[in-house]
Amino acid sequence: MAVPPPDPKFDLRGICAEVNCLHFSCKAQVPCLPLLFSGASSGLIHAWNLNTRRVESALDGHLGKSILWLHTLHDRDLLLSQGRDQQVHTWNLAEGRNEVIESISLECVGFCKCSLLKTSCCLLALPTGESAKIDVLDLHSKKRVSSVIPNSDSRWGMAMCMKLWEPESGSSPLLLVGYEDGSVVLWNVLEHKFLSRLVCHKEPVMSLDFDSEKARGASGSSEKILSVWSLDEQQNLKAYTTQEIINPGVADVVLRQDRKILATAGWDHRVRIFGWKKMKPLAVLQYHSATVHCVSFSDHANPTDRLVAAGSKDQRISLWSIY
Repeated sequence: MAVPPPDPKFDLRGICAEVNCLHFSCKAQVPCLPLLFSGASSGLIHAWNLNTRRVESALDGHLGKSILWLHTLHDRDLLLSQGRDQQVHTWNLAEGRNEVIESISLECVGFCKCSLLKTSCCLLALPTGESAKIDVLDLHSKKRVSSVIPNSDSRWGMAMCMKLWEPESGSSPLLLVGYEDGSVVLWNVLEHKFLSRLVCHKEPVMSLDFDSEKARGASGSSEKILSVWSLDEQQNLKAYTTQEIINPGVADVVLRQDRKILATAGWDHRVRIFGWKKMKPLAVLQYHSATVHCVSFSDHANPTDRLVAAGSKDQRISLWSIY
């Protein structure tokens, strides 16, 4: 008999708006508290204390526009937030401060989320006012180091999602972009160069993630499938396999940091967990009463304290221990 899926370890409520994005920050040394940052459709960012399960602070700087993406820097003293107000803010959270210290204007009205690469210098990939163009900035100097632009005869549509990463060889950073036409495209960032393209879906690519160790990635769309694809030594994207799901609509695809499991956020209110090695379905987590917009894995050093969080249109965040 199959083991029934677990119930949430706990949930977080009181946001009074749809939860669009989540980001854990648990690595910091004691006595720092394990935090979960959430971004809402109301424009508010909440920092949740995972010990008390209450809001530590609420940040309001995006003019009431939806928060699309969050990421911490420097052991969470700095927080990056991207909003539908076409701004990326840098927040100073050190010593209890909650202030915007820098802003970058995007001039972009789409839903494409930024992507951050932490190397010797922090690189930030940004959607732009030109629907298919992506800029990459050095986050410290704010100087643009690259722009990737499809040819004028390419009919790929808008950039929908992206992942900035660095090969183990230490060569130029690479950028994977999912486009409106259902294709995933690989770019060489520093050479501004198109490398390869694979049509993975019949509908726009809603989300993707990539495992640089296994040279394999996964993407979701409004269809009833997860597409898994690989990257060969010549940097050509190739179809690997597809995983069918019962109901259409994958809003988010995220690999756990140890690259052992993958989670998806579903339009059917469910979170699905897969073994990454063979894409074996492991669990279907049912709790939410509306679309699940986002999933995130905690980065806690202790495996027994690791969680997966899901944020939903039903204004709740569920946290699950599935380890």
